[in-house]
Amino acid sequence: MHYQEKFKFCPACGSDRFVKNDFKSKHCEECGFTYFFNPAAAVVSIIVNEKGEMLVCRRACEPAKGTLDLIGGFADPNGETSEEAMAREIKEETGLDIGVEQLEYLFSQPNTYLFSGLTVNTLDAFFLVKVSSEAKITAHDDVAECWWMKPEDVRPEEFGLDSIRNGVIKWLSKTLNQN
Repeated sequence: MHYQEKFKFCPACGSDRFVKNDFKSKHCEECGFTYFFNPAAAVVSIIVNEKGEMLVCRRACEPAKGTLDLIGGFADPNGETSEEAMAREIKEETGLDIGVEQLEYLFSQPNTYLFSGLTVNTLDAFFLVKVSSEAKITAHDDVAECWWMKPEDVRPEEFGLDSIRNGVIKWLSKTLNQN
């Protein structure tokens, strides 16, 4: 279900005259309030070690449970920056303590994410993180397991989320062409 269909009443006045305005907003014909359904901020890490191996993980939860993934998640709506969100997600999902100064912004990818029966639009910011192959990594939170893979062994089609798959393809293209 598209998220616009789920919201039937104006959040400002409660009117049921809350109608589709365009592809990204709804407008209340009663009080004039317009709500824009902007994408949620999300972050993704491409974690590599000094051997050039990439950390991949297996999703423990839906959507795409059991498929390959990268460490990441949503930025909190409490003033958290993308860098802070990335460091927090890495800590929550792997136990690694990464400082924001260790993050290198790479690129962004649009995505849709099925959550609670709704398709949520996100904008995923990808970061490169370099760590030691000796770093102690343990799967936590919504990660079932994680391991190191050589870039040439990574199969993008095994990644279950579109933006992650597309981001992996983009990063692998650049990485494998440099070697």
